[in-house]
Amino acid sequence: MIMASSLIAPTSTSFFQSKKDIGLSPSSSRHRCHKPASRRICCSIAAPHQAQRQPSTTGSVKTAMTMTEKIFARASEKSYLSPGDNVWVNVDVLMTHDVCGPGSIGIFKREFGENAKVWDREKIVIIPDHYIFTSDERANRNVDILRDFCNEQNIKYFYDIKDLSNFKANPDYKGVCHVALAQEGHCRPGEVLLGTDSHTCTAGAFGQFATGIGNTDAGFVLGAGKLLLKVPPTLRFVMDGEMPPYLLAKDLILQTIGEISVAGATYKSMEFVGSTIESLNMEERMTLCNMAVEAGGKNGIVPADNTTFKYLEGRTSVPYEPVYSDLQASFLSEYRFDVSKLEPLVAKPHSPDNRALARECKDVKIDRVYIGSCTGGKTEDFLAVAKVFLAAGKKVKVPTFLVPATQKVWMDLYSIPVPGSGGKTCSQIFEEAGCDTPASPSCGACLGGPKDTYARLNEPQASSFASVCVSTTNRNFPGRMGHKEGEIYLASPYTAAASALTGFVTDPREFLQ
Repeated sequence: MIMASSLIAPTSTSFFQSKKDIGLSPSSSRHRCHKPASRRICCSIAAPHQAQRQPSTTGSVKTAMTMTEKIFARASEKSYLSPGDNVWVNVDVLMTHDVCGPGSIGIFKREFGENAKVWDREKIVIIPDHYIFTSDERANRNVDILRDFCNEQNIKYFYDIKDLSNFKANPDYKGVCHVALAQEGHCRPGEVLLGTDSHTCTAGAFGQFATGIGNTDAGFVLGAGKLLLKVPPTLRFVMDGEMPPYLLAKDLILQTIGEISVAGATYKSMEFVGSTIESLNMEERMTLCNMAVEAGGKNGIVPADNTTFKYLEGRTSVPYEPVYSDLQASFLSEYRFDVSKLEPLVAKPHSPDNRALARECKDVKIDRVYIGSCTGGKTEDFLAVAKVFLAAGKKVKVPTFLVPATQKVWMDLYSIPVPGSGGKTCSQIFEEAGCDTPASPSCGACLGGPKDTYARLNEPQASSFASVCVSTTNRNFPGRMGHKEGEIYLASPYTAAASALTGFVTDPREFLQ
């Protein structure tokens, strides 16, 4: 093992500590969820214990392995693997969507035959979510291609949408694939989930290997159910300390990316552990793993624990068995953070590793705020925004766009009372604050899309030479949200909400302390 050095220090406060021997916090080494005859799911969880965890589920293990190495070993039916090994991995779930699905389907038919059948119709999940609420004919055609293929192949999990004028008229439609995968029970510890989207790594929050693949690979998986993959080395990120009330997981991952750069984890597994990680709910863990790819990571992964198992209760009837890194597993590098000393961060244009303290950008005038995407459009993200608005009791000073990730998130905005609000829902608080009405659930303007995409950065606003947006999304490259001159500041929902209230990039402590 080698010690990783601090690359950038955006604040004089010491939050990066030297490496020392650590072990993962213990939890149950095995967990199976079986489908009973009378109800959807029954989960049995072993009580946490302090005994050293034995190498699990990989046969006669010759030496210690990390979580990701163990998942590869199980999926390739090997007893032991090490970084750099190339193995055929059996896939548990393949996901595709409206942007990459048609291309993957075309490759499958070309290589396996027009009348070929997919390897397993119950292990393929197809989710329209990217370019949905648009009049663009090519975008609409993509969804038609998915529908025809799913009907032809009798795909079990196709979350279709036909009525674009009213998403609520489509009970099967979900929204953003990475959030829908979790909500619908397709994410399970110890499994291999591949998807034709770089942010498929979100599902690593469930203690599984999840990564994005290209259309050619997906076309092959459709027919064969397996893929040749190289075992990645693992970087371990140990985050300890009490999470300050003004920080969210978005701050943690921006800190991490700023520390190692957008290339720092290229084709490496990013394993997140520590007392801070254990305190996060599932949606916050999803945020953390979601942006592993912004550091170049092959995958992000969090050990499954009781928080994971509780989330999965009632969501899946498929048995699963988690794995955990051995105490003597070899990590390429290890980074330690004292989270209690961190401050709210942003990533300035035009790179996710262009890290800065939010308070250092207080003079940056903005003309819009965007809350949404697989990174920042989950229920917990909107509750965080509502918390800031509630504490401030003010109206927003710039257009504030709200795009729930999924239909369930949209419903939560209108039904879940915000703590401390006297029973008000997010939607009521957003209306009082002067935000736009929550939009139809989709990827929205996160990746630009057709020109009629809601909240897309089109022509620069009259108030400035370029649109300046504070966004809870994941990328801020030129043109990412539309116009190439747009400037995007990536931020947590807390920081985005605070910025909406002032019209400048704003540290949320102005309203939360």
